[in-house]
Amino acid sequence: MFLLRLEQTINAFSDWLGKISAVLFVLMLFNVFYDVITRYLFNDVSIAMQEMEWHLFAAMFMLGVPFTLRAGGHVRVDLIYEGLSLKKKAWIDLFGALTLLFPFCLLVAWYGVDFARESFELGEGSGDPGGLPYRWVIKAVIPFAFFCTFISGVGLLLRAINTLNGHHKSDDYIPTQH
Repeated sequence: MFLLRLEQTINAFSDWLGKISAVLFVLMLFNVFYDVITRYLFNDVSIAMQEMEWHLFAAMFMLGVPFTLRAGGHVRVDLIYEGLSLKKKAWIDLFGALTLLFPFCLLVAWYGVDFARESFELGEGSGDPGGLPYRWVIKAVIPFAFFCTFISGVGLLLRAINTLNGHHKSDDYIPTQH
């Protein structure tokens, strides 16, 4: 039962990241709306607001990946996967997490830390006048997001183990509503 509770806790964390991603999406929509209005109605362009669009998009996308993994929206060969039994799906998820997902997440997170640290140490900012300072903040999202994806992958791994142990009777990956 410990593994089942741990899976549920990790899934709740992934759901929380999905909510943060949704909020970032709404903020990005407001940012784009503001940018378009000021550009076309007032003929005013803000480099910082344009850069904020891609910062918000990048953070939204990267923090949405753990939720997508938890919700079963990640890329698989669904043509084959969907026709398999629950236990075979669990074995594929177990193998995929251990051999593909975890090494990739750890690799990107490992190198992403130095990428963000170097940006911080250099005091990197926008190359454009009027752009955003502190480029290290968005670069730091990269290792953080891959660490979170690793955690969500642990949830996927636990789901596979719990399925193989008979604790899940269906392959419904849709997150529970809170």
